Amino acid sequence: MSRTLTFTDTGWADYLYWRHTDQAMLRTLNRLIEEIRRNGNAGDGGSPEPLRQKLSGWWSRRIDHEYRLVYRSDDDTVVIIAC
Repeated sequence: MSRTLTFTDTGWADYLYWRHTDQAMLRTLNRLIEEIRRNGNAGDGGSPEPLRQKLSGWWSRRIDHEYRLVYRSDDDTVVIIAC
């Protein structure tokens, strides 16, 4: 099952930044997004971690040692707020 992908304005700006500045990072990001679309929060790519406090209900995956993909996934949709 492939979920519909949606970006917030900030998430889309982050994605476009990687698209224009670092193709290797973009490939890693796209691979993580596809895994999330197929498996939701399951899977081990990027070490998925549930977030707490203000971002409770959101998840984080490592893009690299410095940057994270922050998203929410349900049965139909993936929403990305930061990458």
